[in-house]
Amino acid sequence: MPGVQHLTVEPDETEQRLDRWFRRRFPHVPHGRVEKMLRKGEIRIDGARAKAADRVSTGQTVRVPPLPDPEEVSASRRMKSDASVSEADREMLEACVLYKDAEVIVLNKPPGLPVQGGSGQARHLDGMLGALSFDRSDKPRLVHRLDKDTSGVLLLARTVPAAAALAKAFHGRDTDKIYWAAVSGVPKPRAGTIRTGLVKAPGHGPHGAGEKMLAIATEAVKTTEGAKRASTDFTVVEAMGDRAAWMALRPITGRTHQLRVHMAELGCPIVGDGKYGTNRIEKEDGRYGAQLGGEISRKLHLHARSIAIPHPAGKGMLRATAPLPDHMRRTWAAFGWDDGAAPSDPFEDIE
Repeated sequence: MPGVQHLTVEPDETEQRLDRWFRRRFPHVPHGRVEKMLRKGEIRIDGARAKAADRVSTGQTVRVPPLPDPEEVSASRRMKSDASVSEADREMLEACVLYKDAEVIVLNKPPGLPVQGGSGQARHLDGMLGALSFDRSDKPRLVHRLDKDTSGVLLLARTVPAAAALAKAFHGRDTDKIYWAAVSGVPKPRAGTIRTGLVKAPGHGPHGAGEKMLAIATEAVKTTEGAKRASTDFTVVEAMGDRAAWMALRPITGRTHQLRVHMAELGCPIVGDGKYGTNRIEKEDGRYGAQLGGEISRKLHLHARSIAIPHPAGKGMLRATAPLPDHMRRTWAAFGWDDGAAPSDPFEDIE
C-alpha cells in the first residue's frame, strides 16, 4: 500500500468533478471508499477539505491518502462479485446488453435498479458489474449515471483508456442523448428550449428528500451558492388531446433531475414523478399532477431512448437505442402511440 501522494491536476483534467478525477486516476478504488475518505478529510485540494462535486483546475494539488494495491482489490472484487451476484441477476444483466465490443458495453438499464449504492441501497448495478466481465479479468466501469427509476441506454467502459475517453466526451458535451417521457398535459409551445438554474434544495430527509432540486431564474445562478445553469430541448412527438403527451427531451446540460424539474416547470410533470409533480391526478392549484389514473402505471415514465457518442477507440460514432420498459410500453399501447413510427431524431426538423 503506497503512502500519501500529492498529485498535480493536468491540463486535460481541468474542470472535472473531484470524484470523477479520482475515479480516472484510481479506477480500482470503490466509490464508497472515495466518499468515506472525503468525509474524513483525507482527500484535499491545495490543502483544503474537499467535496465530491468540487471541480479541479490545472495546477492544483490533490492530496491522496494511502490506497490499496490494484491487484489485491481486483482479485477481491472478482471473488466478491462471483459470490454476491445471484444467477437471476446475472441473467438479467446479460439480457440487458444492447451492444458489446472490446472497449464498450451498452446496457438497457431497467427501471428501479440504482446505478450506485447509497443509503438503504444494498442491490445496485455497480455492485453487480462483475457479472458483465465476460472474457475479461476486470469488471467494466461506470462512466455516467441514470436515476434509479429512469430506464434506458447506459454505457460501460471495459478498459481504463475507454473510460477516460468516454468521460471526456460526456464532460465536453460531445454526446447526443434523447430521452422519451410521458407527461401530464401538453406543453405550450409544443417545442422549444427551457433554461433555468438548478440548485439543491436545503435540508435532508428520508426517501431522497435531501436530493430534491429547485429551479431558479438563470440570472440568479451567479448569486446562488451551488446553482448551475441547465438547458433542455423539448418537443411533443404525439399528444392525447390536452391530457397527456409523448415527449422527446434532449438535455443540453446534465444536471441532477434536470429533465424532471424542467417538465414540472413547464406545467407538465412526467407521469409517475411524485417528487416534482405530486402523486395526485390534479394538484391543489388546478394544474395536472403526475398521475393519469386508470390503467396507467404509477411508475416514472422517463426513458433514455438513444445516445450517439464518439467511440473511445476512434471507430466513428457509437449509436445505441433502447426499447421501452414494460410499464411505458403498456402506456404507449393504451394511448395508441406507435414507438416504431417515431423519427430517430425528433429535433431534426426544428433546428
